[in-house]
Amino acid sequence: MKMYCFGWLLVFSCALAQAAPSDQLRGIMESHWSWYLEQEPELRTRRGDSDANNRWKDVSLAAHYERDAKRAEFLAQLGALDSMALDVESQLNHRMLTGQLLAERKRHELGLHLMTMNMRDGPQHLYNVLQYTPFSTEQDYRMWLSRLQRIPVLLAQHTELLEEAIARERVQARIIMERVPAQLDRAISDNPQASPFYYPFVNMPDTIDPSIARDLRDRAKGIIGGQVTPAYLAFRDFFVSSYLPATREEPGVGSLPEGEAIYRFLATDFTTTTMTPEEIHATGKREVARILAEMEKVKTEVGFNGDLGAFNEFLRTDPQFYYTDADALIAGYREVAKRIDPELVKVFGKLPRIPYGVKQIPAEEAPDTTTAYYMQPAADGSRAGYFYVNLYRPEVRPKYEMEVLSVHEAMPGHHLQIALAQELEGLPEFRRMSQVTAFVEGWGLYSEALGYQLGLYRDPYSRYGQLTYDMWRAVRLVVDTGMHYFGWSRQEAIDYFSAHAGKTETDIVNEIDRYIGWPGQALAYKIGQLKILELRALAEQKLGESFDIRSFHDHLLGAGAIPLDALESRMRRWLQQRKG
Repeated sequence: MKMYCFGWLLVFSCALAQAAPSDQLRGIMESHWSWYLEQEPELRTRRGDSDANNRWKDVSLAAHYERDAKRAEFLAQLGALDSMALDVESQLNHRMLTGQLLAERKRHELGLHLMTMNMRDGPQHLYNVLQYTPFSTEQDYRMWLSRLQRIPVLLAQHTELLEEAIARERVQARIIMERVPAQLDRAISDNPQASPFYYPFVNMPDTIDPSIARDLRDRAKGIIGGQVTPAYLAFRDFFVSSYLPATREEPGVGSLPEGEAIYRFLATDFTTTTMTPEEIHATGKREVARILAEMEKVKTEVGFNGDLGAFNEFLRTDPQFYYTDADALIAGYREVAKRIDPELVKVFGKLPRIPYGVKQIPAEEAPDTTTAYYMQPAADGSRAGYFYVNLYRPEVRPKYEMEVLSVHEAMPGHHLQIALAQELEGLPEFRRMSQVTAFVEGWGLYSEALGYQLGLYRDPYSRYGQLTYDMWRAVRLVVDTGMHYFGWSRQEAIDYFSAHAGKTETDIVNEIDRYIGWPGQALAYKIGQLKILELRALAEQKLGESFDIRSFHDHLLGAGAIPLDALESRMRRWLQQRKG
């Protein structure tokens, strides 16, 4: 049968349909990636692409529905493909893009796009984009002015989303959203020059003509004072008077209509497994018991008289375990990083070319966020990766956690894995930038134990710090499912955490509140780690003396972040090849 195609859209569709399945898939992936980047200007800024630095993501309700419809179109194209005619790698590409689109559509169906604002994310933190926005040319500043001018529209869109959230009963818990008004206050200033949005204009490059720089500063002050600040004041008033009273009293998402279905979906989505909340909860309790036994050994080794609870309290309160000032704390982290880097060749055959640095979390964000986080490098290598550490109240940041935290967030944890993925050749862009949480965070947690092979944890307190972090992620399985699925109160979760992990009260409260605002995400770490450990044990058993840890790690990381069952298939194929 001969096919006739008229019009450029039909010509494209027909050409795609007549191409080989692998070429069809490539066309779909490229079309999707181009569309996706167009929807995500802030992501493009983070990647080092400045072309969209003059605008924000459209978060209006209409835009959310348009994106949902577009995802349905891509799914129809993928569904029409003969996936069995694809090679193994292309089948994985097909499966991952299909799974990503299905999950995004399910999130929209469940109304989760109405719950993206919490104490750590939302329009109160817009100025954080400055951490990765370039300011070296006149054009950079003009694009930032354009972004500033669009803030009132963006805040109106967020207001629309929150109004819809109230109407559909897709609201966050009050306990975490009560932190937001103070965060909004940090974005509001009577003096435009004191606004965080004005920071780029304080020290402008000498290469910009002084008269032009003066004009840019004047325009910035006018936009901030005349448009940005009034828009934030209006948004704050809406948030306090309308949204906050409508928030839910219970911490768990399970208290919402369809809440159980929401959490079951999130558990599956974040872990990339079929594990139920009940199974995850039980796994967490088993891991807690195992790690408790290891902690008891360390307590005995240091000769502490008292139970584990008393030992944890000793670690939380004794001044010997804490720095007294922020400068000493960040210097300590940088010293740890310098010790780790030369040792990496012991366990990796391939290391990333892109460097990383250690920075402090911005002071405005620090009181309401976690101990540290990682920011990936620009896709083109123009910006390094950064390990951000929290210097707020250094007297509650234990020294014995610094090594394990550095391993997780920088090397060989997030920076090594993510930078290597970005440098992979032959993968479609969505794979190189894949953020499969169970893989990414599972690798980060698995990496923590590699510290022993890198010469870390030489004193018993640092070893206890490593166990504390492992316990922290085991506890997550219990308290996240506890609050969101089994109806635990926030205080029950805090008490369980405090009883089993030697972390400070500040960290524990911030962690519990993070789980409340981001249900299901905390499950990925331990589930991912356990799968990687299982695969390593299998490789060591099957290969015996021929097992090479560097080859194992290189292959494990060689496809970027992929779902756990796909990872298992990949590593089992590798094992078969190695056994020959």
